[in-house]
Amino acid sequence: MELFFQQTLSGLATGAIYASIALAVVMIYQAIDHVNFAQGEMAMFSCYIAWQLMDMGVPYWAAFFLTIGLSFMGGVAIERALFAPIHNAPVLGHIVVFIALFQIFNAMAGFLWDFTIREFPSPFPDKLPFETKLIGAHEIGVVAVTLLMLLAIFMFFQHTRVGLAMRAAASAPVSARLVGINVGHMLAFGWGLAAAIGAVAGMMIAPIVFLEPNMMLGILVYGFAGAVVGGLTSPVGAVIGGFSVGVLENLAGTYVIGSELKLTFALLVIVTILIFKPDGLFGRTVVKRV
Repeated sequence: MELFFQQTLSGLATGAIYASIALAVVMIYQAIDHVNFAQGEMAMFSCYIAWQLMDMGVPYWAAFFLTIGLSFMGGVAIERALFAPIHNAPVLGHIVVFIALFQIFNAMAGFLWDFTIREFPSPFPDKLPFETKLIGAHEIGVVAVTLLMLLAIFMFFQHTRVGLAMRAAASAPVSARLVGINVGHMLAFGWGLAAAIGAVAGMMIAPIVFLEPNMMLGILVYGFAGAVVGGLTSPVGAVIGGFSVGVLENLAGTYVIGSELKLTFALLVIVTILIFKPDGLFGRTVVKRV
């Protein structure tokens, strides 16, 4: 029973990371109706920026928030420079650009910082004020940071004019334009927000998986699984899906399939959901008139 609780709590910690990545994927999907295959590499590159700042002597939390700001601006720049001009391009065109971004960020990280595995510091203490073997201090910190970030995002979308404008631009762009909302700017803002969320997820997972250009490959698959489970049209569903995948992956790896097949489990979850409930558990069915 102790092992079960330990794996469940550990799954919630990793699920918090998956939830962040899933939320970033859903936000871009709502903006342009496509999945960003470079989301993980963008998060990885943000981690390297944070590591470089700390290596230059910047304190952790200053580097943390500075990286979030730089990531936000980078996401806005990518949308304005690359995706705004091809907004009406075929789906294949967007996919090609996503794959190109994936390769560019991966190669740039290797070129600038090489492919050496590096340690990324954790901002949380090594030991908890209370003794427990069920969960570590970093895992508790990851869950706390992720929940605070998700709460801030929820408040932003529910109680600010920009957040409401972003929701309107994503759900009904034509109507949003008619009431004076600049849909293009809202899409760029959404890209920036997704990049910032991914940066937080990357900086939280880096102390666990270590820092190297391919660190986010597996994490991105789990994030996709969380987004698919919750529904690509539901930000709340993506968060729930990310936490669910984290817990189920840990329990399945411990009791059923072993740790070697955890990634296969995530892929199986994606395929199963797409076959039996393609809109996800909380997604909505979108009907377009032809």
